[in-house]
Amino acid sequence: MASDELHMQYNKRREVALAMGGEAKLERRRNAGIMNARERIDYLLDANTFIESGLFATSLLPEDRYKTPADGKITGYGRIEGREAAIVANDFTVKGASSAGTNMKKISQMQRTSKERGIPMVYLGESSGARIPDNMGGIGMGTLLGGNPNQYARLRECPWASGILGMSYGSATWYGCMSDFNVMRKGSVMAVSSERLVSMAIGEKVDPEELGGWRLHSDVTGLIDMAVETDEEAIDAIKQFLSFMPSHNGEKPPVKSTPKGSGDGARDVASLVPESRTQVYDMRKVVRAVVDKDSYFELKPRFGRTAVTALGRMGGQVVGFVANNPLSKAGAMDAMACDKITSFMVLCDSYNIPLAFFVDNPGFVIGLEAERQKAPGKIINFMNALQLVTVPKLTVMLRKNYGQAYINMAGGQNAADVAAWLTAEVSFMDPTFAVNVVHGSEGSLLEDTDPERFQREFEAFQKDNSVWDLAATYAVQQVIPPAETRAWLIRMLEVHSNRRTGGLGEHRLHNWPTSY
Repeated sequence: MASDELHMQYNKRREVALAMGGEAKLERRRNAGIMNARERIDYLLDANTFIESGLFATSLLPEDRYKTPADGKITGYGRIEGREAAIVANDFTVKGASSAGTNMKKISQMQRTSKERGIPMVYLGESSGARIPDNMGGIGMGTLLGGNPNQYARLRECPWASGILGMSYGSATWYGCMSDFNVMRKGSVMAVSSERLVSMAIGEKVDPEELGGWRLHSDVTGLIDMAVETDEEAIDAIKQFLSFMPSHNGEKPPVKSTPKGSGDGARDVASLVPESRTQVYDMRKVVRAVVDKDSYFELKPRFGRTAVTALGRMGGQVVGFVANNPLSKAGAMDAMACDKITSFMVLCDSYNIPLAFFVDNPGFVIGLEAERQKAPGKIINFMNALQLVTVPKLTVMLRKNYGQAYINMAGGQNAADVAAWLTAEVSFMDPTFAVNVVHGSEGSLLEDTDPERFQREFEAFQKDNSVWDLAATYAVQQVIPPAETRAWLIRMLEVHSNRRTGGLGEHRLHNWPTSY
């Protein structure tokens, strides 16, 4: 074949592939204000850095070969703020971005390159699930599932980020759940199977939002880290998340210059916290006050609300913050908060991010419902993960710290250094409850039956709880005024840097399940 003919054929095939599912389908997305897969890639990546892998890939079925440009999943490499990344963008205009033999090979190639070359993975998810009829029968299943025995093995060699940007079933759901960061556009659905298939299976109509909408996954399952309004916001969130991450687990997170005005709020941080341990406040304001300006990035804000997990910077260095939030249940940790904190510690330890704990909690939520939610198992999972963490752990006690939660929130010997505010106190339980356990009677409270005796006993239990008692036993290494919190953390991060390993942890949690 002549050279001109070859070039004509190349141009024609390229034009067909880039046309995706056709102008009519693309127009419908534009009218709905939803990006197509190639627009999402363009928005995500630095200009002119995308190199596509598999542009001319198609379905394995001869009858579909000319109906499946790029086989419904666009893959390749590009730079995000100057750093290389591997990209998978599902093209819903081509057979609903359904999974089939060819496009799963493309995904495997991206995963392999990410792992071997040390670059992040980004999944822009939207999929109708496995493609029918491609995957029916032994040949279909053998082709789909037999090619990569490691496609669902997460060892956290490199960060994964996922966006759920439409109807996401099957592989789009799996990769979302496996990712280190999963953001969802409101109106999208993430589930095992579509509402149509579920409705047929159970014989009743299923609402897609109830099946797998953003409220379910934000509030109940915790399977997403953030919910946003638009594709652009979702992709912006992915870029922001990756800005805190190293490209792979063999390097430290990127350090940035400290913005002007950082620390201004730290001088007045005490004003954010009432002195009385029974008064509520929003711990997120405290964390925001001490981190570098505009660096606060919260994960799972609507899930396990008694705890706060957030990335931020201190003096330009990335730090992971774990904090109790008295605004919800007085800061008492429930099963969901335990899961939330555990998964966050896994993230930080896997990518060499030191941890700072801000403590103000009355203990764990107890009761029948807590036991039904496997509270004992969640608490010990939390404890297990904490003691396996090998990045530096620093603890700041603000006010109360009672019971087993004292240990879980990096008290005792579970932190490299512990500082306490002047208002800090520690005990086995809240003195109010202790008095009633020891001196009360069944069915009545001592403060009701004998207020004067209650006050005497309360003061007796209270007297050994102070920060000075903690300091006397070296249970805390420093007692600091609140205004010194930021400076103390920055200095301790310098002291406790993992110099012997070049700032790297041992990654003992790298294969911890992404959801459990």
